[in-house]
Amino acid sequence: MASSSGNDDDLTIPRAAINKMIKETLPNVRVANDARELVVNCCTEFIHLISSEANEICNKSEKKTISPEHVINALESLGFGSYIAEVKDVLQECKTVALKRRKASSRLENLGIPEEELLRQQQELFAKARIYYSCMLTDYEARQQQAELAQQEWLQMQQAAQQAQLAAASASSAQQAGSSQDEDEEDDM
Repeated sequence: MASSSGNDDDLTIPRAAINKMIKETLPNVRVANDARELVVNCCTEFIHLISSEANEICNKSEKKTISPEHVINALESLGFGSYIAEVKDVLQECKTVALKRRKASSRLENLGIPEEELLRQQQELFAKARIYYSCMLTDYEARQQQAELAQQEWLQMQQAAQQAQLAAASASSAQQAGSSQDEDEEDDM
């Protein structure tokens, strides 16, 4: 049942997966590259054959999704009934692995800690966070007050410096005014 579309490369099993299976199945045997290619093509053709038959069985039963039962029935109708027991074993293993993965994804169940204890720990963490946050606010407020005091001191120093400059300027102008009066008085004499 060869495909005439010319897209056979798009519809093949990855060669790395087949090579790994060959090495695991036949660890001490060398397999030629053309033999590996033949195995890839046979596997691909077998998958096409089974999936097409399973699809027909699925359509006959007026279902939209191919189920494991459809695949098992396809194996039987195509004359591969001797594989059904092993296929059912593999199906059960897959279901067991999937169930373990679902359970593993629930982190709370894996901790082995009762939910009440987890809630208590959560409340304790919230309380610690509130204390930490309030300390941070207090520290921030203290630093803010220090900054405001420093700014006030700086402004006072600037005002004092400006007053000193004004006083010096007025003293200087008073001195100049006094010396010019002294000159006027000397001129009058």
